[in-house]
Amino acid sequence: MIRVILVDDQVLVRTGFRMVLGAQPDIEVVGEAADGAAAVEAVRSIEADVVLMDVRMPRMDGVEATRQICASSSSGPRVLILTTFDLDEYAFAAIKAGASGFLLKDVPPADLLTAIRAVHAGDAVVAPSTTRRLLERFAVHLPDDNDAPRDLDGLTAREREVLVHVAQGLSNTEIAARLHLAEATVKTHLGRILAKLRLRDRAQAVVYAYETGLVVPSGGLQ
Repeated sequence: MIRVILVDDQVLVRTGFRMVLGAQPDIEVVGEAADGAAAVEAVRSIEADVVLMDVRMPRMDGVEATRQICASSSSGPRVLILTTFDLDEYAFAAIKAGASGFLLKDVPPADLLTAIRAVHAGDAVVAPSTTRRLLERFAVHLPDDNDAPRDLDGLTAREREVLVHVAQGLSNTEIAARLHLAEATVKTHLGRILAKLRLRDRAQAVVYAYETGLVVPSGGLQ
């Protein structure tokens, strides 16, 4: 059973999500919170696997709540960010803070369920088109020089290639087809990339690739 905590300052939004999730045999809503501070407290007292987190809330926003939740324990729940706009700087900041991905609030129910299950399984939810637009919007955060950081020097040529494709929004299946590899091999490469770069998951790998300049906002390789 996937245990979910809903965090949103709008009661109607939480009610809608609860109805959708409650109809699933493998998902249970175990708690709700109306702001980030309450969410942090809820995570401390309620055993949960996934937190659906709004970003714009009173008292404490979703970014700070995500940062505190992800910093408190490596084995804690994974955070899935909910945004109203796909160019929301808060979502970008939340992924840097440790969130496992983000979704628009008007996401179709089937996609929401898929995302929750993916995050629970240890994957990350990164919508390629939305991610590209987010990162293009905030390209000012990217380095001005073309020098790759030392951490990237520890990656093999194949691992760098896989990371580029991950950052461009391709799934493991798509990367496997593009590079003529088995999907299991792609998963192995990604696992090594995350370990070498000390990243939590796929979502942070995407941000890392753009921020270090390995991939530029236009999708090219440095």
